[in-house]
Formats: sequence, structure tokens, C-alpha cells
Amino acid sequence: MTEMKPIQVIGGGLAGTEAAWQIAQAGVPVVLHEMRPLRLSPAHHSEHLAELVCSNSFGAQASDRASGLLHEELRRLGSIVIGKADEHAVPAGGALAVDRAVFSSNLTEVLAQHPLIELRRSEVSQIPTDGIVVLTTGPLTSPALTDDLHRFTSLEYMSFFDAASPIVVGESINMEVAFLASRYDRGEAAYLNCPMNREQYLHFWQELCAAEQAELKDFERETAKFFEACLPIEEMARRGEDTMRYGPLKPVGLFDARKGDFRDPERKGDRPYAVVQLRQEDKAGQLWNMVGFQTNLRWGEQKRVFRLIPGLEEAEFVRMGVMHRNTFINAPELLHPSLQFKTRSTLLAAGQLVGTEGYTAATAGGWLAGTNAARIALGRDPLVLPETTMMGALFDFISSASPKHFQPMPPNFGILPELPQRIRNKRERYGVYRDRAFSDLSTWSRQHSISLYAADLQRA
Repeated sequence: MTEMKPIQVIGGGLAGTEAAWQIAQAGVPVVLHEMRPLRLSPAHHSEHLAELVCSNSFGAQASDRASGLLHEELRRLGSIVIGKADEHAVPAGGALAVDRAVFSSNLTEVLAQHPLIELRRSEVSQIPTDGIVVLTTGPLTSPALTDDLHRFTSLEYMSFFDAASPIVVGESINMEVAFLASRYDRGEAAYLNCPMNREQYLHFWQELCAAEQAELKDFERETAKFFEACLPIEEMARRGEDTMRYGPLKPVGLFDARKGDFRDPERKGDRPYAVVQLRQEDKAGQLWNMVGFQTNLRWGEQKRVFRLIPGLEEAEFVRMGVMHRNTFINAPELLHPSLQFKTRSTLLAAGQLVGTEGYTAATAGGWLAGTNAARIALGRDPLVLPETTMMGALFDFISSASPKHFQPMPPNFGILPELPQRIRNKRERYGVYRDRAFSDLSTWSRQHSISLYAADLQRA
């Protein structure tokens, strides 16, 4: 097998890391190209593979949630990324969050030690014209490769803007104001909560709306299109006085136990008007991410405005919010649900480049693209996952949606085929979706002689 021509995987993010691992585990040599640290992207800060740049969270863990179902499908399929996420998990209520520095460092070390993986630190400016290639360059594909993709596809690209939230040093948060809790007391108390009364909220809202944003380049200004799932906080504020209170600052189900239960009628006055939540960023609890505060404000404005939040008056920021351009291809025009290009079966793509949204979805794409690349090299037919699984539904969507209105899609139950019976209770309905997905994945794996790992029944 080692005499086979190596498969080229271009891009060392989550999708590329997963793809390279699956190829090597199938006994096929692979070269994983990563341009960092020779050339940095606008959002990355390290040279490690699978660096998480927007959040440390892979989404909800429960398998009757869309992201949790995707986690569990990947666990059963032997995903290296989800396996390492479980290994380096940090408390985050019901979410799967990781100590991201340790997570990416460990993945880099494990891949570099694999005898069939060559990690090559170089920029690839053109799609290789021969052999099997997997494109996993992500939403920050380099300009040179973007131009080559444009020539190859002869289609226009679509762009949206993604933004990262600031990170605050835990010791700088005023714990006499902030309180530790999870919404409705579900799971462990994993979030720091900064409550606001109405006067404080309105002052913060007004200053946020008036704050100065970083100037966009001409080409960015012309193509800017906010993606609703990662909307900058200042853009949300400008949509209305109460928009944030129905979004990331919603106070429902959060109360300071030091002041008594908010459900007590006598404590009604203690209910916050709005709440800013911070999620633990590292295992030690030294760093906290401002949930939902992705932003394009100037750094000085971020410090001024965000320190108006009660409890953050003396906040020390170790990373300010940033915004960058994301690029994705028109997947319905270009890809099969196997993630092969329609015009070249030996060229595959995965990750945010193909219009899936979120870390877990990128990992899922890497699993399928890598698995299929190896199967092509071994003379086997490529796989298409059942549409009743979250993975299969996601790749079916991006390959069959309307090309004219195609937008990035996160995992969600709305893309799954309908159930034969109508179930009004949402939690029960999602549980049936999950059970069907697991059953169909098991049947599919037997049909294709794919080994599944033992299910974590407690998590599922």
C-alpha cells in the first residue's frame, strides 16, 4: 500500500485533519498540505492542525439535538476529531466544548506520527491536475487557490462574513455581580452570567449601536452578507431595542441562586432584564468566551462598550473579536452527495468550503471525503450515507438545494426526511429521528462492511 500514489489533502482544518486520518487508516498514503505558519490566515493564531477560531464548542451533546446526533454518528464511525474532542472536553453545560489549545496540539502530534501521513507545510496555489485530491481549505481559502477554483468551476462564488467573540480573563470578572448557572438549572452550572437591569441594558444597547466598526475593504463591502447563525452583536443590536434580549442576551431561565429562586413570586423583582453569558474556554477556567458576541467593532470600541456590562467593568481581554471573509462554493451545482465534483470524480471537497456550517459538520465532511478518496484509490465504489442520518441529510442538502438561493447549512432536524407518523411533542419527535438514524446507520454499515464503534448508550 505504501507504494501507492499519495492522496493530496489540501487544508489542515477540522475537515482536512479528519480526511487525512481516514485515508491513512484505510491503508492509503496521504500528503496533508497546511500553509500555516508560512502563511497565516486572518483568523488563525497558531500553526496547529484543526485550530478552532470562533468558539471552542461543537454544539449540544444530547443525541436528540441535531449537533449531538451528528457527534454520535461520527463517534460510531471512528472520527479522530470527535474522539479527541471527547478526550479534551471542558465543562460547558450540555455542549461538547474543548480546551482548544490542547485539542489542536494533540491532533497535530497524532497525525504527524502516523506512518502513512506526511504533513507538508506549504501553500498550494493550484488544484493538482492528476491523482486523487481532497479540498478542505475552509472559509479562508487563499486568494491564489480561490482564483484557481473559480477557473475550474466557471461559477461565481458566494461570500458571507463570520466573526469571533472576545475572550476575557476569568480573574478580571467581578464575581460579586456575575453568577455561575446554566439555563433552567440544566446540567452543571457551566456559564458565567452577567445580569442587567433595564437601565443598564438600554445604555449598553445605545452605545453598542453607536460604536465604530472596523473599516471593510472595498471588495468586502461589495460582497458582505451576514450569515444569520453568526451575526455580529452590533448588527443584531441595530435591528431593534429588544433583538438581543430574544437572542444571546435572553434572561429566561437564569437566576442568581444567591438572591433566591426567580420562580418565587416574592423574588420577581430580582429577575434580570437581560443576561450576558460567558462560556469556559479552557479546562482551568482561566479564560471565558463572551457567548454570541462575535463582532466587527474596533478593538478600542470593544473594550469601551463591553466594559459597560455589569461584572465586566474591569475585564481583561486576551483576544478581541474579529471579523473575516468566508468563501464557499455553489455545492448544488458542483458536488455529488459523495462529495465528489461532478466534472472530476477524483476531486472531492469538504468543510465550510462546500457550504456546511459548524465544526461538527466540517468534521463529518472530512470523514466522508477522506473515506471516499481512500475507496477510490483502492478501486471501490464511493459511499453515500443514508438521508435519514444527520450526515447523509446534510450532504444530500448541499448537493441538491436550489443553486440560486444556496446558503450554508448547519445540522438541523429540518433537513431529515419526515417521519411516517406525526409526533407533536418536539423532544419525542427528535428522539424518534435519532433512533431511526442509528438504526439506518447500522444497517448501512453492514451493507458496506464498515465497522461501527460501540455506542455510548448513556450519551445517546
